[in-house]
Amino acid sequence: MYPEYLVAPMREELTKVGFEELKDAQAVTNAIESEGTVFVVVNSVCGCAAANARPAARIASQNAKHPNKLVTVFAGMEKEAVDKARNYMLPYPPSSPAMALFKDGKLVHIIERHQIEGRPAQMIADNLINAFDEYC
Repeated sequence: MYPEYLVAPMREELTKVGFEELKDAQAVTNAIESEGTVFVVVNSVCGCAAANARPAARIASQNAKHPNKLVTVFAGMEKEAVDKARNYMLPYPPSSPAMALFKDGKLVHIIERHQIEGRPAQMIADNLINAFDEYC
């Protein structure tokens, strides 16, 4: 587990634009299994999360068509919540960062770490926006 003072600014990057932090498995279940669309960001301390994933999530969340819920779990912090979110993302392997869109509890789009690394935030955001336009 990381010290909270280290991850607090990373959490805030998403919460300040409307993402809700999910800190236990039941909160994850309640969010993902709800009706409508839910965008889940598996946040992390890695460099690609800072340079690419969080900025992309922020950009995409401002799209005219966006999910009903924006939520985040933090890898290396709330293990129970992250494990539960990753279970919903199967058969994709655990990845952090990662971003997934659910519609009515079903996974409809996912971006894994290998699709984040080395790509600019705007390119990742465009991928998400296309998914939001299709499913939201």
